[in-house]
Amino acid sequence: MKELFSLRTVRKKILMLSKLAGGALIFSYILSTGLPVSGDASFLIWLGFVFLLIIGIDLFMGRFITKPIDKLNASAKRMARLDFSAPCNFVSTDEFGELSASLNTMAENLQQTLVRLEDANIQLEKDVEKERLLLAERKELVDSLSHEMKTPLGIIRAYAEGLQDETDEAKKQKYAQVIVSEAERMNDLIVTLLDLSALESGAASLNISRFDFVELVETVAGRLLIDTPDTNFELQYELLEQKVFVRTDRRRMEQVLDNLIVNAKKNVYPSGVLRLELTVDDGALHFSIFNQGRPIPESDLPKIWTKFYRVNGGSYSGSGLGLSIVAQILSMQNLPYGAENQAGGVRFYFSIPVTE
Repeated sequence: MKELFSLRTVRKKILMLSKLAGGALIFSYILSTGLPVSGDASFLIWLGFVFLLIIGIDLFMGRFITKPIDKLNASAKRMARLDFSAPCNFVSTDEFGELSASLNTMAENLQQTLVRLEDANIQLEKDVEKERLLLAERKELVDSLSHEMKTPLGIIRAYAEGLQDETDEAKKQKYAQVIVSEAERMNDLIVTLLDLSALESGAASLNISRFDFVELVETVAGRLLIDTPDTNFELQYELLEQKVFVRTDRRRMEQVLDNLIVNAKKNVYPSGVLRLELTVDDGALHFSIFNQGRPIPESDLPKIWTKFYRVNGGSYSGSGLGLSIVAQILSMQNLPYGAENQAGGVRFYFSIPVTE
């Protein structure tokens, strides 16, 4: 019985309203005709009551029908524009309330789906960009190898052809030595280029450890600058007497020192000054190496860290890979580095935080 007379649906509300309106209309007519007034006055009273009844029905329809539909329509329009910032705040126990809850549920599901689609799209863009970069790196690797191998392969071919026709044993030995030297050069170039590509692509990771950086510099500098018979420069150095510990990849930092020191040796003037410095300041260890020689054009300074880049005019020699490896290793650790022209030469430098 309670469910029968409840107003939980729009249909029941309209039916109940129509019944009440009909009953009120009949009741008002009987009431107005029973009044002790003339027929015209009775009719006017009944018309007034009908007018009030119409206004009441209109207010009721606006409250329970039109207003909910307007709110639901406004919410649906926002959702159609994919605007889910404001949910439908209409609350009722009838079909309009259920429709409002369904719209909110749909909006929430759509928003979650759009977020997932956006995340998937971002991931797809990253994957596509990663694949594009990988293809570009492979193409660059092939192009670089093709370009860099032309010279040693040409030399090897020329000396191999000369070796076939040469009868002088001394010359044959010299030709064979040149062929072996160029083959070793090609091998070193390939190994270095593959190592650099592994660092750039993230295939090679850093093995961080704590060690004395002063001892590492002394070892590398001793091997490359002191224990070499072909030294043709004046070595100056300023190192630290105490141990200074850092946390980094020892093997990779040895690679950095090797490349910077070899680069300085290649470009120092004959009998020129090569100065190595290691200092500590503001909690950081500062390494620098200066070679007396031709300056690098200022326009080329930012480009010398690029793979296979040659300084304009060829005034600054090198394979074009050593400084690229230095830049990659230091960048992977967010360590500051750079190069600058100084009076009479060029200085390369980098810094590492000191650890206890």
